[in-house]
Amino acid sequence: MSIKIAKKKKGKEPQQEEAAPQETEELTQEELQEELEAMLSAMAPRQSPSSDLRVAQLYGEIDDKMATDIISAFLILKESGREDILEEGSEEPTTIYHPFELIISTPGGTAVDMFSIYDVMRQTEEKCEIHTYGLGRVMSAGVVLLAAGTKGKRKIGANCRVMMHSVIGGHHGSIENLENEMEEVRWIQEQYNKALCAETDLTPKILRKLLARNVNVYLTAQEAVEYGIADIIV
Repeated sequence: MSIKIAKKKKGKEPQQEEAAPQETEELTQEELQEELEAMLSAMAPRQSPSSDLRVAQLYGEIDDKMATDIISAFLILKESGREDILEEGSEEPTTIYHPFELIISTPGGTAVDMFSIYDVMRQTEEKCEIHTYGLGRVMSAGVVLLAAGTKGKRKIGANCRVMMHSVIGGHHGSIENLENEMEEVRWIQEQYNKALCAETDLTPKILRKLLARNVNVYLTAQEAVEYGIADIIV
């Protein structure tokens, strides 16, 4: 079955009020395909430049909801950046994962929620780079996440404030329960120190010295780079 689309006849427009009759001519399959593609292109929504950004944003306190959102973002960004490349002379494609960025600005939060993000972050980085970017303030639990980015790709704002302190615990109840909870606080502190030393140039001795006064330890962006928490000041 042939499909016909009306085309206006070239030439001078008729002067009479009534519309001039239009001629129809049969289109080939190639011309029809071009017409349809042009119409579909005009109907498609235009994407803004930001639609191509591959960014997860950790803004605010680190809690269970924040952890859920960030972990979900990691999984989505990792898979959406997957690409199978068939190299010359190879029969099987090679899978690569394009990196994405994690922007961090946080006053800190709960250690267990931070560790849930950290564990998934480390697993993701086995195949996909995560470029961290600290802005405004990166404090407490957020420091480990900033430092856990791909080495050489961890950026920090020139005016960003970094703060570290000892783990804070608040418990009540019987003596036995308090002793039990204190053991848990010590374990969390040890894990926090191990993670921070593993991701930075800090040694256990230097870290213990920084935290020995049991007060908030504030660092400039330059000091954060010197301690290996970040790599580049922007």
